Amino acid sequence: MSAPSRGAARFGCGCATPAGCVPTRRAVLTGLASALAVPAATLPLPNLARADTAEDERFMRVALEEARRGDFPFGAVIVREGREVARGRNLGLITDDPTAHGEMIAIRRALAVNNREVLVGSTLYTTGEPCAMCMGAILWCHFGRLVFAASIEQLLTRIDQIMISSAELARRTPFAPIEITGGVLAEEAMALFPPRQ
Repeated sequence: MSAPSRGAARFGCGCATPAGCVPTRRAVLTGLASALAVPAATLPLPNLARADTAEDERFMRVALEEARRGDFPFGAVIVREGREVARGRNLGLITDDPTAHGEMIAIRRALAVNNREVLVGSTLYTTGEPCAMCMGAILWCHFGRLVFAASIEQLLTRIDQIMISSAELARRTPFAPIEITGGVLAEEAMALFPPRQ
């Protein structure tokens, strides 16, 4: 499977918009439960993120810097309106915490000094396509955009992966629309991983 493109379908039926879609009972119940859990002030969810190749590469280089400093080569940076909010790198081995992925650390750092509204509509850049755990957090935080370097399929050539793509999880989460761009500086990200033995 190739990396999801910027205009990838976001709904389980394959539609790019909800017009004409018939949601499942589970989707309706999940959406209602989510609406109750999210304060009304966050709705509608703004997408402050805009695709810009030069900006994508600039912030992906920041994520790559973080990856080089991590205990495993994953790094992330959160950006809102062109400004960096927080950075994170993999700290799972150092902290003995299997949830300490770069994306999770960046989210935790952003929330340590801001309220959750700073994440809504922002962009998260990460050196590897997020795992199911991290993508779930990204969706629950209502990021407007995700930009990743290496895809799950590429990462699988070097390390073990849960084979669920970000696009698949996003399609199954209609209450949290997100734009996904993959493959930004993927070769540089893959160069950080030693060959599989």
